[in-house]
Amino acid sequence: MERIKRTLRHDATRVKQYILSFLKWTLIAVVTGVIGGVLGTGFRIAISYVTDIRLDHPWLCYLLPAGGVAIAFLYRVTKLSGHADTNLIINSVRTDEKVPILLAPVIFLSTVITHLFGGSAGREGAALQLGGCIGSFIGRVVRLGEKDMHIAVMCGMSGLFSALFGTPLTATVFAMEVISVGIIYYSAFLPCIVSALSAFAMTRVFGLEGISYSLEDVPKLNLVSVLTVAALGLAAALVSIVFCLMLEKTHHYAAKYFKNEYLRTAVGGTAVALLTLLIGTRYNGIGAEVIGQAIEGGTALPYDFILKMIFTALTIGFGYKGGEIIPTFFIGATMGATLSPLLGLPPTFGAAIGLVALFCAVVNCPIASIILSIELFGSKGLIFFAVALCISYMLSGYYSLYSGQKIMYSKRRARFINRNAK
Repeated sequence: MERIKRTLRHDATRVKQYILSFLKWTLIAVVTGVIGGVLGTGFRIAISYVTDIRLDHPWLCYLLPAGGVAIAFLYRVTKLSGHADTNLIINSVRTDEKVPILLAPVIFLSTVITHLFGGSAGREGAALQLGGCIGSFIGRVVRLGEKDMHIAVMCGMSGLFSALFGTPLTATVFAMEVISVGIIYYSAFLPCIVSALSAFAMTRVFGLEGISYSLEDVPKLNLVSVLTVAALGLAAALVSIVFCLMLEKTHHYAAKYFKNEYLRTAVGGTAVALLTLLIGTRYNGIGAEVIGQAIEGGTALPYDFILKMIFTALTIGFGYKGGEIIPTFFIGATMGATLSPLLGLPPTFGAAIGLVALFCAVVNCPIASIILSIELFGSKGLIFFAVALCISYMLSGYYSLYSGQKIMYSKRRARFINRNAK
């Protein structure tokens, strides 16, 4: 009888621990998500506002060098130069590295400056950094332990990602999957999804909608269609390697030959401004209209994806702030729309496949990418997305947008490798 009582007490203690943990993380995640949703809403509105100003006054693109100097000054005066980027957030989940709360307003303002003057960048890099800052700050306020702090950071990342893209389930899995390839942090599942849904709800309160497209021209499932989609997956893998190398090498040589941050951003901004003068403003900013044209109309210039890679490499590599994922959407969608007619696929369908396959290849997150395909395009044609993703994931090797990402398990065999992404 005494043994039974001890067992019951032990079981009751365990149940109590689970309930308390559930309540703790639900509360933390809701607070994180609400704050992230409000901040993400403000960020989306700010980016849209300055983008409209730039579109109304295209000459602002020629002031990009001055904007770069302002960004360099912000990072110099706040002593964040050289180490405050998305890799800091990723590393903080695996280590005890601290995320400075000052990074939040600095990345917010510097990204707005980049978009005001036409830098070719996204906004998700800033979102991950903002989210990481919020999660880390809330974790410190409630005095979480080291391991719980890591979950709090992922919680913040998922909230901001959800607020910006309107894809809460993708945001949840992406935050859990992007840190270490081959390992998913399931302990963060509840906090991340609650945070993502809370942030998503806040954007709806303010009247903002998520991104979604209607995918109509899905081919019949047969050997030929599977092989052609596989070819698009291969193309996405190759383009991802080129894009990651361009970003890495541009950053390396910019830092090597222009050690002064002010000069570096001014030179990069001048290069983008000169290209804008020669080519036009099609590749400045986010490029949402071009992405929409590729997916909804199947139209893209054959060199769109090449020029967008060049513009983005010059912008991000020389120190401007924003992100690489929306440029990845642009590159993938226009690449898919360009190559799909050559393969006998509908260009709108090819654009959708190219967008998600390239995203998967550059972030090494196949599960989040499959979910992204559903949240963006619905479940129609899901098997085709899966085929393209598995090929782009494996053949992209260990290249990544984030050098802080860890490749824990080999892509070719069930083997623990624990190496940094390239």
